[in-house]
Amino acid sequence: MLTKEFFTRHPLACAQDLIGCELVWDHCSGIIVETEAYTALGDEACHTFLRRGAQKFVDSNPAGTAYIYLNYGVHWLLNVLVKGPEMDGFVLVRALEPRRGIPLMQERRKLHEPIQLCSGPGKLTQALGVPATFHGSGLCDDPKRAFHARPKGEPAPALVADVRIGISRAADLPWRFLAAGSRHVSRRPTAAAVAVTA
Repeated sequence: MLTKEFFTRHPLACAQDLIGCELVWDHCSGIIVETEAYTALGDEACHTFLRRGAQKFVDSNPAGTAYIYLNYGVHWLLNVLVKGPEMDGFVLVRALEPRRGIPLMQERRKLHEPIQLCSGPGKLTQALGVPATFHGSGLCDDPKRAFHARPKGEPAPALVADVRIGISRAADLPWRFLAAGSRHVSRRPTAAAVAVTA
């Protein structure tokens, strides 16, 4: 299980390093193949830019806390609070490659095709059964509802950086990270995408 220390650094670094890790939620899990980073300061797309409540959330909670909100009144989205020495912010989990509990995910999503189950931030919360009531809870306390390191024997995925999507402000920042070649991402890389070098 990833500890709070994993989330005590810059949101951009955390968003990249979460690719290839496993999100476990009760009887289901998936490998993270897409994330987005948001910084608490200077990022017009981050909730902290216009919402006092979001900034209060950052100030009053430790790194590794779940930040869950309703997007456009339809989908619940799962973010994790990141608090680094240089910058605080959030990482949005955008897509997973399903691994465990696929029949349960299919039942929840009313779909059969595995590629469709978690290929979007709203889809994955529905597939995993992430409740809105988990907002403000720790993601580093219970291994049954937490992030875990990349499964043993699996190589680190090659990364691609691309522009964030589904937002109208600061949409040109290349802060969406994807596992190169993954068929499970929410949207394939755009022409602006570039490979991330170590």
